[in-house]
Amino acid sequence: MRLRALLETDALGLRLLGGEDELDRSVRGVMTTDLRDPSRYLSGGELVLTGLAWRRDAADSEPFVRILAGAGVAGLAAGEAELGDIPADLVEACARHRLPLFAVHETVAFATITEHVVRQVSGERAGDLAAVVDRHRRLMTSGPAGGGPEVVLDLLGTDLDLHAWVLSPTGRQIAGAGETSLPGPVGAALAGHHLAAVRTGRRAPHRATVDGTAYSLFPIRNTVRGALPASRDVRESVLSDWLLAVEADASDWPPARLDLLQGVTQLIAVERDRRDAARTVRRRLAQEVLELVQTGAPPAEIAARLRVAAPVLLPGLGSAPHWQVVVARVEWSDAEGRSAGGAQAGSGASGSEIAGGPVAQALLEEILVDPAVTGPDSADRIAVAHTGEEAVALVPLPAVGAPAPDREGGRAEGPDRDPALHADVLLAAVREPLSAGLADDGRLTLGVSAAVHSPEGLRGALEEARHARRVAAARPGRVCAAGHHELASHVLLLPFVPDDVRRAFTARLLDPLREYDRRHRAELIPTLETFLDCDGSWTRCAARLHLHVNTLRYRVGRIEQLTGRDLSRLEDKLDFFLALRMS
Repeated sequence: MRLRALLETDALGLRLLGGEDELDRSVRGVMTTDLRDPSRYLSGGELVLTGLAWRRDAADSEPFVRILAGAGVAGLAAGEAELGDIPADLVEACARHRLPLFAVHETVAFATITEHVVRQVSGERAGDLAAVVDRHRRLMTSGPAGGGPEVVLDLLGTDLDLHAWVLSPTGRQIAGAGETSLPGPVGAALAGHHLAAVRTGRRAPHRATVDGTAYSLFPIRNTVRGALPASRDVRESVLSDWLLAVEADASDWPPARLDLLQGVTQLIAVERDRRDAARTVRRRLAQEVLELVQTGAPPAEIAARLRVAAPVLLPGLGSAPHWQVVVARVEWSDAEGRSAGGAQAGSGASGSEIAGGPVAQALLEEILVDPAVTGPDSADRIAVAHTGEEAVALVPLPAVGAPAPDREGGRAEGPDRDPALHADVLLAAVREPLSAGLADDGRLTLGVSAAVHSPEGLRGALEEARHARRVAAARPGRVCAAGHHELASHVLLLPFVPDDVRRAFTARLLDPLREYDRRHRAELIPTLETFLDCDGSWTRCAARLHLHVNTLRYRVGRIEQLTGRDLSRLEDKLDFFLALRMS
């Protein structure tokens, strides 16, 4: 209730002596005291009733009022029964501290005022509780009465006239009330404000102004993980937690309204948990495929596992799409710049104690479910696993000629549309907010492979994506990505390589092959050139050389034996390519 309502209640007989501009303050309770220092019993928002027994002379008023103002009380009501008129020194002290002052007529008992305030405040709290319970029921009820976060946001709009949106850490809109949506740049800016504030440890809600509009930002924490204890490092969750953006300035909100908004974030967190649970199956499937690829399992076994995963990973795409691999890594450094090094100031965990794989997994999932990147309904297809400190995404793409997602989130028809992911598109809209969350001690690097057309190519695609990520890691900046097409950029550097370096490099790799060809009249060097030119395809290379595939495998095996290299590894292929170009 408001102080103004007390003044307008004739039965209380209150007379205003000062503070007319402060009558919209909320009253959360009432306290009667004649202590000279009642601060230990005050929590803020009370209407303080006093009979003035604490006052011995005029000098006592200033410290008493200063204590009340410092405690955040709503107002002071002084009884006239003890001294008659309220002393002028008390009126002046209240005016200096902008504390509303009321005079209570001697015929009005403090008990009457107390009963009235308690009854009004209790009724309002009961109404708020009933509203919260009803919101919870309507949110959690299945069918037309439910609907996830949108229901809660609609209730905020209809009941409290608040426009609000649920945003991801990259600024992507997850939910909004009605048809009003935040423009992408505004969402990204709000996410950046939120992540920067979280990294500094400031208490929520965080205030942000974008394009002249004030917003209040509330974190939505995973309810399974719960509130972050003091011993945990905020970097473990800052890049994965959602936020609630409210178009209002909450800096002067009463505690009751803030509590209500905190309750709303808890309800929305339930939906977050549901979506995380829905990803569990896709994560497990991606983990199984990744393990098969990394351990060198036969392509037939990988293909069989992908067929089992098809109903989960390929809705609407058919059973034999193209695939791309995306690798991500999040690394933290200490104050001296050491990767995953010492403890961050104010945190309870060192960089080396932060599990980078799960952080990168959650972040890569968020980036890849953006419709502007991978098209509508992509959240139902993206599968991300993590191993060690990196996350690996297996991204199915429509077959050539099938509708493909365009960069604005729509669909484009026709075989000339390239459905493949591009490194620059992945980070175009998320670089700014993520840089704020990474602050001065974090880095995100991504590598993107070329599209492959069969399970046989997944191992090469994984190596390609990892190598591209290492290229990105060599660049400056907090958020960097590189694609497969950039791996050939080393060709531009060939004219600048010193001659002696060229000779040593090529001799180490190619001299054993040349010597073998000379002694045995073999054709290992031409075979190597053709094999690389065919992108490692056994069938195409054998056809071009007019050889049986088994003969080709024998020659490649001899090349690997003589050089100690593995032509299934991208790094070794690149070394051979360089050596042949420089020879």
